[in-house]
Amino acid sequence: MFCWSADCLKLFTMECINCAETTKKYKCSKCSAPYCSVSCYKAHKDSPQCEELVEAAKAKQPQSDRYEEEEPTVYAPFTTDDTVPPEKLQQLEQSESLRELLYNPHLRNLLKQIDVAHNVPLAMTAAMQEPLFVEFANACLHVLEPINEAERAEFELCS
Repeated sequence: MFCWSADCLKLFTMECINCAETTKKYKCSKCSAPYCSVSCYKAHKDSPQCEELVEAAKAKQPQSDRYEEEEPTVYAPFTTDDTVPPEKLQQLEQSESLRELLYNPHLRNLLKQIDVAHNVPLAMTAAMQEPLFVEFANACLHVLEPINEAERAEFELCS
């Protein structure tokens, strides 16, 4: 169950870095500062404030952690009923449709936001409102759990 009260939603709203308007739409690709419009982004992206925020974030991060981001996970921390076996994950790597979808920077940003979200179910619910993410999820499912002929026929009847 999700919390949709005004108090909970305040946790997901931010002030625009440029005009201080309440927003939850966009984040700067360099420094992750929130902004509300293209004009605010253009005013912000070349500002010294953006560079300062990037440098501050780098300075906060310990030297040893800077390299951990690039290191792939070798062992799964735990398994659940939903854990996808490594053999199936290898099949995802071979999917041309997934590769084409992942060229989209908006999709990559959505996936990054989900990956670092404190409330993953809420982040997934928000992402599922994006047609691009739904297309990505369907492409993943198509590789991991291919549709059989009976399901295909049923699907065609429903469409």
